[in-house]
Amino acid sequence: KDDPQFQKIKTLFTIHNLSFQGIFSKSTFEKTELPQSVNSEKGLLHKGKVNFLKGGLVFTDMINTVSETYAKEICEKKEFGIGLHEVLSKRKKDVYGIVNGIDDTIWNPEVDKKIPQKYSIKNIELKKENKKALAENFNFKYDESIPVVGMISRLTEDKGMDLLEKSLPQLLKLNIHLILLGSGDKKYQKHFMSMASKNPNKFSCFIGFDDELAHLIEAGSDIFLMPSKFEPCGLNQFYSLMYGTVPIVHKTGGLADTVKPYNSKNGEGNGFTFDKYTASAMIAEIKKALKIYNSDQENWQSIMKNGMKSNFTWLDSAKKYVDLYKKLTD
Repeated sequence: KDDPQFQKIKTLFTIHNLSFQGIFSKSTFEKTELPQSVNSEKGLLHKGKVNFLKGGLVFTDMINTVSETYAKEICEKKEFGIGLHEVLSKRKKDVYGIVNGIDDTIWNPEVDKKIPQKYSIKNIELKKENKKALAENFNFKYDESIPVVGMISRLTEDKGMDLLEKSLPQLLKLNIHLILLGSGDKKYQKHFMSMASKNPNKFSCFIGFDDELAHLIEAGSDIFLMPSKFEPCGLNQFYSLMYGTVPIVHKTGGLADTVKPYNSKNGEGNGFTFDKYTASAMIAEIKKALKIYNSDQENWQSIMKNGMKSNFTWLDSAKKYVDLYKKLTD
């Protein structure tokens, strides 16, 4: 701050996920070689420990995070602030949200080399070939009339796995095929593997990560379920929309900003959302989606196409970042 070269330089601090803060014992401060003036609760310390994320929030000129709704949530709701709610609420006027983008040279059904059948909004019926390949991969009997619900996720409570665990017995009574790809907490891994082995004709679970399988699930599923407890931005809902795979999400963070509830009266919307973080709210929304899938394929195709028309490339997000940098330096 005392160097003339840095007098006019401004800082934008970007938060992806507040859960990872860089917390260390107080004695760590001596290793930073920072001035003693910031060795306090007004500076780098938070609740008696060095907290580097907090330092970023306090000393930056402007803050942004990866969706507009998450930016509001971390300033207004204590549980979203992960211990830093007071720091963020004091800086509320300096906090902005810009949704992430995706690489449409990798995640795009028109050019995707990792799926058996490329397709686009113009020949959307070819998506069924990927559904067939997905059924074959997971040893399900292919049936065009049975919707495939896909999930790709870390198996943690933050990602809504507690809701999935509670609702799984009810979900397996529905006329669906459920496919889960992911890894995480051992209790969830064990439970889902056990449930899959007991219900092989309804539920299949792959523990671990496989990029080609992730592409096949996005291309071959009819529905993508994303019940995150909180979600700074999320990427899989973008992929799903690009691939005409209708997302059902918990209305939080970036999911609330990018998945718009389908309105049958005006034909607008690209997916389904549930407000309350409960198993019953999630199941009700899934049943609502299944009702349209089973009884009104014309409407269902409209939802798919609405999603595929979306633009989630980095170009749009990059322009918003440029605007934010300009605002910062004005």
